[in-house]
Amino acid sequence: MSRRTLLAILGVIVVILIAAALYYVTLPPTKTPTPTPTVTTPTTPTPTPTNTTTVTSAIKNPDKLIEATIGEPETLDPAWAYDTASGEVIFNMYETLIFFDRESVDKFVPMIATQVPSFENGLIKDNGTTIIFPIRKGIKFHSGRELTPEDVEYSLERVLVMDRDGGPSWMLLDPLLGVQSTRDEKGNIIVSFEDIDKAVEVQGDSVVLHLKKPYPITTLFQILSQTWSSIVDKQCAIAHGDWDGTEKNWTKYNNPENPPLQEADCGSGPFMLDRWEHGKQVVLKKFDQYWRGPANFSEFIIMKVDEWSTRKLMFLRGDVDIAYVPRQNMKEVEGEPGIRIIKNLPTVTNDALFFNFNISPTSPYIGSGKLDGEGIPPNFFQDKNVRLAFVHSIDYDKYIEEAWFGEAIRTPGPIPQGLPGYFKDMPMYTFDLKKAEEYFKKAWNGQLWEKGFKLTILYNTGNVQRKTLAEMIKDKVESINPKFKIEVRAVEWPEYLKAMVRGELPVFIIGWLADYPDPYNFVFPYMHSSGTFAAWQKYKNERVDKLVEELITTIDPKKREDICRELTSIYYEDVPSVIVDQPLGRHYERDWVHGWYYNPIYPGIYAYPLWKG
Repeated sequence: MSRRTLLAILGVIVVILIAAALYYVTLPPTKTPTPTPTVTTPTTPTPTPTNTTTVTSAIKNPDKLIEATIGEPETLDPAWAYDTASGEVIFNMYETLIFFDRESVDKFVPMIATQVPSFENGLIKDNGTTIIFPIRKGIKFHSGRELTPEDVEYSLERVLVMDRDGGPSWMLLDPLLGVQSTRDEKGNIIVSFEDIDKAVEVQGDSVVLHLKKPYPITTLFQILSQTWSSIVDKQCAIAHGDWDGTEKNWTKYNNPENPPLQEADCGSGPFMLDRWEHGKQVVLKKFDQYWRGPANFSEFIIMKVDEWSTRKLMFLRGDVDIAYVPRQNMKEVEGEPGIRIIKNLPTVTNDALFFNFNISPTSPYIGSGKLDGEGIPPNFFQDKNVRLAFVHSIDYDKYIEEAWFGEAIRTPGPIPQGLPGYFKDMPMYTFDLKKAEEYFKKAWNGQLWEKGFKLTILYNTGNVQRKTLAEMIKDKVESINPKFKIEVRAVEWPEYLKAMVRGELPVFIIGWLADYPDPYNFVFPYMHSSGTFAAWQKYKNERVDKLVEELITTIDPKKREDICRELTSIYYEDVPSVIVDQPLGRHYERDWVHGWYYNPIYPGIYAYPLWKG
């Protein structure tokens, strides 16, 4: 990717097309075909830039790119991280074999690999089950070591070995080993080291992936272009106490309690870790030996500024170049000198309220842990009447208007508008306090209405949308019966994630950004018992699991559509969660920042192509 000097034109229109016929490299006619679903562009307005006023003051911090946002990373370990705050940092510290070609989600450019494999160049073989990546020479890690094919093999096998609960490893386990997890429901390891070792092999100057079966190639490439597929310095990782790459004690590193590379830098990307000041900022400094040439900034600083008025003042003064602006506060920066706003960005993301079917008995958020008016039992939400009562207590239209200023839609199920398998005509739950009251009265054989309950809903500090939804639920539910008590509490993002993974949250509000834009990547985390959210919820429906597993291997678009329709219908019937929004995106920057482009899959700012001027 070139440095793109003098690229920007004020007023550039960022056109984002999530291309139709997105995903699959066609197999030769004589071979077994792989699925070829079609993706259409969401029916949203074209992204439009708003450049308000010419800058009249000098550019501040010309040698630094500074972003002010909310929250902070959970970890800097690529094989562990599965949140956007962590992903943004890793995104700039590490590199992958291949990478998205700018705005495109289905076109790729070589990075650590020298070529993007295809049937045409002979790097995809054996009916699509052998993928060869020639490894680029001369790439330096931040440690000064030269990257080798052995580092690539180690990195990808490390993802398979780690497979932490709720992590991203399933995306590589699926094509390489044919499983969603290395463990069964009881936690017993069900794969062998031999399986892992054979899946990724070094052959001369190349690394070869051996797939368990033909897999959608573009989907695989999208997985390999993301942060969890980052290539790490093997010696650096081992020096930090990580797996040594051999069969000896490999199971010790499966599903660890803590990320081995929590605050380590074992990358080769354009920026290297200078320091992580917890609760304050992450400071990255440019890597002068970066193989594509040094970045335009000496530092990329990601500041944690949860309080809006402080963040706003920093942005308007030019102390920061890019800022997170809540929808409730967007009018406070519109029309201000030197602020560029890009609106109507189509997203492949949604947000939902999730119910925990089996809350940890030691959770501090369920009061007494009993149905006695002072808490809730761990299986509180197993009663479908409770779930139905909650979903009818949400004023969805008001929430979208207040939290998103109308710049969002609702969808009937997990599959977002714009992907195949989205059905506008399917039923959705509505705001209806009378129905909510009826279901509360039915719940727990009438005991819930008589005794009442207490629980706590958490949201991550600074997330106005989640705060709005949590407070709305509290207000409406408590209005139904004075014996119903809900506390709403803010916690830091890493603590929120840990409580969610530990199964402590009675309900949780969180969003899903597509790992790759296919309906499977939404129904799996939302509905499959091994999926990220469903596993945390302890939700399991055998019919759902079968349908989800069938979806990824189904070729015919009509059959895929039928599967998605049935899954959406079951989602409505089972109510494991409820989708509350699919928002349009916005981007806010000082108009001295140039080179930014929008890719809906990116976890955050990719700083390398940016400059000030």
